[in-house]
Order: sequence, then C-alpha cells, then structure tokens
Amino acid sequence: MNIALIAAIAKNKIIGINNSLPWDIPEDLKRFRKITTGHPILMGRKTFESIGRPLPKRTNIILTSDIKYSHEGVLVVNDFSTAKNLINKLGEKVFIIGGSSVYKLFQSEANELIITHIDKNYQGDSYFPDFDWSRWAIKEEESFFDEKSKANCRLTIYKLKN
Repeated sequence: MNIALIAAIAKNKIIGINNSLPWDIPEDLKRFRKITTGHPILMGRKTFESIGRPLPKRTNIILTSDIKYSHEGVLVVNDFSTAKNLINKLGEKVFIIGGSSVYKLFQSEANELIITHIDKNYQGDSYFPDFDWSRWAIKEEESFFDEKSKANCRLTIYKLKN
C-alpha cells in the first residue's frame, strides 16, 4: 500500500477547531490541491462535512462508523479493514487528509508524511496524534512565511526509514 498522511500542524499539535482549520494559509491550501489532485483521498466524516462537498478531480473516500451515511459523489467505508481493502484495490497512492482519529488509524500504515509545520500556537480541539518521528527521514523541506497568518511555515516530506 502506498499511503501518505498530509496535514498542517501548529506548533502545539493543533490541526483543527470546531470542524475547521484555525488558520488561513492560502499557500498551504494551494500545495494541498496540487499534491492531492488526481489521487484518491480518504477522510473521516467530520472532515468531509467541514469541507462541505467532494473535492474535485479526486476519488473521495469517507470513513465513518455510521452505516447509514451516504453522500453523492463519494465512496463510503464503515471500518478500517474495509478502508484498507479499498486502498489495496485502488492500487495507487492514497492521501489521508484527516481528522485526528483517521490519522491515528493510518499512522502505522503510512510510508510517507507530507506535513506543513506551522511555527505558531493556535487554539483548537483537534490534535495531530502522538507520533514516533524517529521512524521517519526528511526527504524534502521548504520554508515559507505566510503573510496572512504571520507564521513561519515549513513543508516537509518524510519517508519511512527502512
């Protein structure tokens, strides 16, 4: 399986508040779109509902325990095992885009992390799960300053160490 977790993470590990992003960093959203377009994306139901619609030019997979949940234009899976089987069937790189519990489920399955580290603390109620960063090696890194949020940011691509 080729699984990449993609996230923006504040200095204090915050990734969200009230089912939305606590920051507005246009450059990061542009990068997210460029990286994930043309690939399947998998997310939890709350993340999907916070976005409000299927993301275009991507197969949208929603993981939810609600067996009655459905939405036009997406694939719905109800458990981790079914999600893994679908990822295997797709046979291509799948991006895990959140939220916290979905990142936690897939952290041991991922072979790539694409993380925007935001060098600023934010208020929030959703955290990136604890992670063993020693298992990962930096493949690429690029820093940028976001004028809108007045934050230093660092896009880092990590590969799983052998």
